[in-house]
Amino acid sequence: MESMEIAMTTSVLFVCLGNICRSPLAEGAMRRLVEIEAAAVHIDSAGTGDWHIGRAPDPRAQAEALRQGLDISMLRARQVTAEDFHSFDHIVAMDAQNLADLLAMQPDGARARLSRLLDHVGGGDVPDPYYGGDDGFAETFRLVESGARALLQAISGQRATTL
Repeated sequence: MESMEIAMTTSVLFVCLGNICRSPLAEGAMRRLVEIEAAAVHIDSAGTGDWHIGRAPDPRAQAEALRQGLDISMLRARQVTAEDFHSFDHIVAMDAQNLADLLAMQPDGARARLSRLLDHVGGGDVPDPYYGGDDGFAETFRLVESGARALLQAISGQRATTL
């Protein structure tokens, strides 16, 4: 039974530039939604850049997550790897530039489906709040939670049609 459970698990990698603002917030939002829905989804996040590897999320992202009842302090930034394109079902970029970067690094034969997070709710980019104030992190969380909810619904619908 355990192997059947593993086969039914979908995996999602959220990607932003440095993996300290948007993608950890998306990961936290999706983790909560998956827990509420008792869905079988493996979730992670990464950045296209390498300058924050090993760092915790931005303190402002952590503060916003806590305001939303989430603790993302244990997350650590990492960079997207070639293996991610083979091991994840969905790689979800926060904006058009991240998506372009992912498309440029995607290896031949990769299985991951690439999209922007807000494509699942009508399109657009999740703005990078890094150089702004706290209100930018609140807006970012609102957007990533909405996108994560729609993505989870799409994943659940895909799995239901393949069962």
